[in-house]
Amino acid sequence: MRIYTPDGEIGDAPGPLAAPRSVMSGARIGILDNTKPNAGVLLAQIAERIAERTGATVSPVETKNAALAAPDDVIARLEKEVDVVLTGSAD
Repeated sequence: MRIYTPDGEIGDAPGPLAAPRSVMSGARIGILDNTKPNAGVLLAQIAERIAERTGATVSPVETKNAALAAPDDVIARLEKEVDVVLTGSAD
């Protein structure tokens, strides 16, 4: 009988998350759409609902390939132009 263990090499620990915003009023919400089916629609509707409830504004929508990390220029633009980014749609 062979017994396999799930032990193995692991990657670096994730970095710290950004501190949450205490107030969304006046915040600029950006969307990072990973181009999966309906991801952009879902994220845009969520962003609009947040904006309606808080007085935030919806700013740029960026797209990226779901299989790759967002390019540095996309991240740089979002860092410069928005306060909060919505992303994370999956299958």
